[in-house]
Amino acid sequence: MKINAGMRCHDICPKMELEELFGQVKAAGVTQIQLAMSKSISNYNFDPGHYSAGFARHIRSLLQENGIHVAVLGCYINPVNPIESQRQAEVARFIEHLKYARVMGADMVGTETGRLDPDMAVTPETYTEEAYQLLLKSMREIVSAAEKLGVIVGVEGVFDHTLYSPARMKRFLEDIDSPNVEVILDAVNLIGPDSVSPESQRRAVEKAFAYYGDRIGALHMKDFVYENGIQQFRHVGEGDFCFELLLKLVKQQKPHIAMLLENSSRERYHGDVEYLQSIFNRVG
Repeated sequence: MKINAGMRCHDICPKMELEELFGQVKAAGVTQIQLAMSKSISNYNFDPGHYSAGFARHIRSLLQENGIHVAVLGCYINPVNPIESQRQAEVARFIEHLKYARVMGADMVGTETGRLDPDMAVTPETYTEEAYQLLLKSMREIVSAAEKLGVIVGVEGVFDHTLYSPARMKRFLEDIDSPNVEVILDAVNLIGPDSVSPESQRRAVEKAFAYYGDRIGALHMKDFVYENGIQQFRHVGEGDFCFELLLKLVKQQKPHIAMLLENSSRERYHGDVEYLQSIFNRVG
């Protein structure tokens, strides 16, 4: 069984006009992408208020011409921005991306869950109940729009963001209580500086699948090391992440799930996919 691998569009080529962009993706032999439009497309304004169904249909037609599918439409906002006007602008931008996703046929629109700081600085206040309740306020607005549009919202946990653990994500899914919310699982993002050991990684991955394995809609795949207490990303196979358990659970429970490589490149992509495929073939 072949894994269903793709990568981030802005890792394949620099920001450029739409027509050339998708041509470059096709030339790289990539058929599935995560598309962050403001990072990848140079000839359009994606700020709130600029949405056009006609432009969304144009994107869809170019995707189809080049045989490309958008597994995740990336709209990474800070839904717990403590400055209310900025939080509202972030929510409005995400809701506008939901409209693009509906026309383009993207599987979901994805975001992380932010930090309780206007500049996204790491702060202990992010772990507080105040931050969690602000996240619920933002996400309830977003999910209400998603339900009306028939679009999936993908939510990604990160160890120093508002949804910082599998238990916190489980609580969030129960509180938000919507079939239009799924999880983008980036297992590396769950590994804080005190949980690098293989046993700690195993506990984090097993908890994620035990708590909400049925709600995982996409995977982000990358590797990591810690240097001076700071997580640094690496290409797959060049860091400390233990891929065997993750891919075993994927093979058992989500064999065709979209796996989107991060921090890869058009030169490395096919080799990185082969590396993950070799592990996938032997586990389970």
